[in-house]
Amino acid sequence: MNRKKFLKTGALASLALLSNQLLSNGLQSFDNNLIPADDLMKRLITENDNQVSKLLKSIQVDSVNFSRKIGNDFSTLAASYCSKGSKYYQNPQLVSKFEILIQVLKRFQTVDGTMNFGNLESPPDTAFLVELLGAGAKILKKDKSSALTKVNEEIKTFLLLSGNALVTGGVHTPNHRWVICAALAKVNDLYPNPRFVNRIEEWLSEGVFNDHEGHYPERSGIYSRVENTAFITIAHLMDKQELFNPVRKNLNLVYYYIEPNGDLVTTDSRRQDQYQQLSITPYYLNYRYMAIKDNNSDFAAVAKYIESLPSFEKEIVQQALFYFLEEPILQQELPAPKPLVTDYKKLVSTSHLLRIRRGQTAATLFGGVDWPLVIGSGRSNSPNFFAYRKGQAILKYVRLSSAFFSMGYFYSEGIKEEEKGYLLSKNLEVPYYQPLPENLKKVDGDYKLSQSVDGRFWNKMSFEERPISNLKTLKTKVSLNENNGTCELQFDVTGLAGVPVTIELCFNEQGKLSGTSSPENDIQFLESGFGKFENNGDSIQFGPGVVAHHSIKDLAGERYSTHFGSLKTNGNHVYITGVTPFSHKLTFS
Repeated sequence: MNRKKFLKTGALASLALLSNQLLSNGLQSFDNNLIPADDLMKRLITENDNQVSKLLKSIQVDSVNFSRKIGNDFSTLAASYCSKGSKYYQNPQLVSKFEILIQVLKRFQTVDGTMNFGNLESPPDTAFLVELLGAGAKILKKDKSSALTKVNEEIKTFLLLSGNALVTGGVHTPNHRWVICAALAKVNDLYPNPRFVNRIEEWLSEGVFNDHEGHYPERSGIYSRVENTAFITIAHLMDKQELFNPVRKNLNLVYYYIEPNGDLVTTDSRRQDQYQQLSITPYYLNYRYMAIKDNNSDFAAVAKYIESLPSFEKEIVQQALFYFLEEPILQQELPAPKPLVTDYKKLVSTSHLLRIRRGQTAATLFGGVDWPLVIGSGRSNSPNFFAYRKGQAILKYVRLSSAFFSMGYFYSEGIKEEEKGYLLSKNLEVPYYQPLPENLKKVDGDYKLSQSVDGRFWNKMSFEERPISNLKTLKTKVSLNENNGTCELQFDVTGLAGVPVTIELCFNEQGKLSGTSSPENDIQFLESGFGKFENNGDSIQFGPGVVAHHSIKDLAGERYSTHFGSLKTNGNHVYITGVTPFSHKLTFS
């Protein structure tokens, strides 16, 4: 079926406020637990001082490891040095530490102004450093202490040379353009130069892609925050108010990716985080800035929710003081928050992702890999098509694999909304190849190295020019029906008969299973009836089970097994197996 026809792109459901129930982690008493801005600033200063106490010991001549963290450490020191409430306010001990860090930066800066981190002589990595370092430089520049004269001059020399590198340097990925622009905007704010402005304008003239739902090109939980931060910086420092628009759209979208415990759904990412666990916490500064700027009570609600998370203390309170000093708007009070919507269905049509929330129960259905399927950064290729959680009981993913010519996991061609639910599907066709036509045969047998028609492998066979025969097919359908938090997955695999099919469930590492058999430590089967996964008082019941075979080797398929790769993750794995024609319904509640 044509992909465009398969994906239903009709109007998204209106997301009215269906429930006043607030998220967990203390938000039940949300309105009585607001953190006043003054109290937050006091906490930020206290925790920043604690970090400075550690840095005074660790920053020694010839003992500083060169990394992007130097920019963070420099700005952390600057924040305490320039905060009147800090016990290190204008403390001369910090001046010597500034000088050590600057000498390390100068020693590792190349002639063209770039730095070597993960990439060699990298303009983008240099820009990431400058973004961090620029905050500290701005904070110190405001302080008129004569003790900082040398430090300010040396950091100016370093940043100007870095700026020169960013004026001419190139990029690798979409977000790199905007990180470079943000870094140049910071350098230009400190030391104005039309060359910096012109380079920013040149990059911006390419246009900022932000689809109608709020996705940036990489659809990444990591890099969407990076781009939001960059656009806020450029918009503020360059007076480009239009750059706040993609930030607003993205933050509106990101809310629907938040799990009840603050994790972010990453399944539809095109970058490395599609297989990683992320938290919403790093988005705090984005939400806080835009909430205050726009007087937006929805963004304020998300910011307040993040304040309730356990990770807020470590990731924000202990690390973010210099951002608050660099951008004083962050020091203002948040507007009064609205209750957070925790009862909804949200279909993100551009990435084929469905999100369902029913209070503390959440489900995700995904059908949006990039076709043709290619394993590489910049491509969406996760086989995780379903996830489910109830409180702290977490089903990380469901996958489906069939022993059909080593094609591996099931990947859907989009998501289709139906009368009673949602459908994922994919038709596989694997041929056999006939001899080449006479006019294409070569005496020396030196044919084109090409990919097989089914995409499984490459050989010097000129596959695309050969007639095919003995075509074998496998049709897979997975439908979801949800009712008040209970989810039913209907599996139908038809076509070639006798093909082993495996449904793989991966529950979180924390917790325990019951009702399953365990032939090996990390391999369990649900042979019949229902199983249960429990963690910290919450539980998921799932089933019924069935086992027709115990072969679960190389489920990822030839794309991975040929090079000894694996997509198996940590967790409690449960397998349900059958043979085609296969029809089975699984219920999660």
